[in-house]
Amino acid sequence: MFGYARPEDGVYIAYRVDGDGPIDIVWQPDWIGNIDMEWEAPLFRPLLETLSSFARVITHDHRGVGLSSRNVDLPTLETRVSDLLAVLRATGTRRPVLVGTLASGAVNALLAALRPTLPRALVWLEPIARYAQSPDYPWGSTDEERQLELDFIGLWGTDAYAKAFIEENEVGGNVLPPEARNDLARRSRDACTPDVAARLTEMWHDIDVRGILGAVQTPTLLLVHGERTSTREETEYIASQMPAAEVRRMPGSAWTVEEMPAWAETIQRFVGIERPHPSFEAELATVLFTDVVGSTEREAAIGDSEWRKLRQEHDRVIRAELSRYRGREIKTMGDGFLATFDGPARAVYCAQAIVEHVRSLGLEVRAGLHTGEIELDGDDVRGLTVAIGARVGALAGPSDVLVSQTVRDLVAGSGLVFEDAGEHDLKGVPDRWRLYRVTE
Repeated sequence: MFGYARPEDGVYIAYRVDGDGPIDIVWQPDWIGNIDMEWEAPLFRPLLETLSSFARVITHDHRGVGLSSRNVDLPTLETRVSDLLAVLRATGTRRPVLVGTLASGAVNALLAALRPTLPRALVWLEPIARYAQSPDYPWGSTDEERQLELDFIGLWGTDAYAKAFIEENEVGGNVLPPEARNDLARRSRDACTPDVAARLTEMWHDIDVRGILGAVQTPTLLLVHGERTSTREETEYIASQMPAAEVRRMPGSAWTVEEMPAWAETIQRFVGIERPHPSFEAELATVLFTDVVGSTEREAAIGDSEWRKLRQEHDRVIRAELSRYRGREIKTMGDGFLATFDGPARAVYCAQAIVEHVRSLGLEVRAGLHTGEIELDGDDVRGLTVAIGARVGALAGPSDVLVSQTVRDLVAGSGLVFEDAGEHDLKGVPDRWRLYRVTE
């Protein structure tokens, strides 16, 4: 649904609503945008699509850009809060979850401080409370970085701008997918003109909302890439200033298309919206079993206390990879995990990542996968598919990822490479089963 909200001064604020879930999520990206183009952007589209699968997702263009009124005074933080309130009224939104990235989360923080009973929750992705670096805020941008950004803005809308933007982001670790590179210049043209982009950039560099963070009583989730030390430190500082904030470290060091659904699902869990229960008692899934090789001997060698610490780190690594690849943890069994996936290729990639990262702890795991229909039993899963997955996992060697032929056939064209591991009898399972070892 598309519409216009009208604040008191009569400006047109364009908005759209997607999805029809039980809660409302207001999404505000940091980049100067256009709400229609935002849904076409390859990087954030998977996140928005996942959010809209369980919520009403409300996006809007702030005044001066995108589909909202142009040739008007550009908005201060206070004006952006006022415009956001107009959008909430126009969409009939009550108790929204306010989601923002980088500096755009400052708008949500200010609204939460001003109207403490309005938001249901805040979610702030890689938060920035102050753009400019200062002696008491060492994570901000320097004067040189500010000028470099303005130099980029001077190329706004051109292929040269897209090239410069991409190169700078790659230095920072964010590698945009090819489709994002191809349309970046067009998306900037659809957002606003170069002078507006420059003025907005100057305004944002003056943002500092540290003074109001202590007044934000709303439950707040701060999401940050765990491998970016500076960004993590900045996020933890911001959390220390907010009475009801918690930090969730996400895998990796940069936003990628593949991880966006995992970020959305983390938001889903935070706001307390359960996954919808399927209308059937069975569903198709890929099951993944993992197990530590030689765990008893290792525990005996290092002692109970050290083994407990190592096990905790092992569990953390596996849960991080399950989140990254959108797997659902079903349960732990001794030193192993059972998880399910709705995509077999992601399940195999997850198994490979688990084997690799657990090896860095000085441990080796075996992994087995099979795809088929599983029976749902509350939070547990049962059935022949689960039994087959367990048997396949038991036949895997140290650091092996072993799959059934069903899995191998379903991931054709994925780039995964297998070698024939022969036919096997699986205990309690009819027939002989041909298995394959993942090699690349």
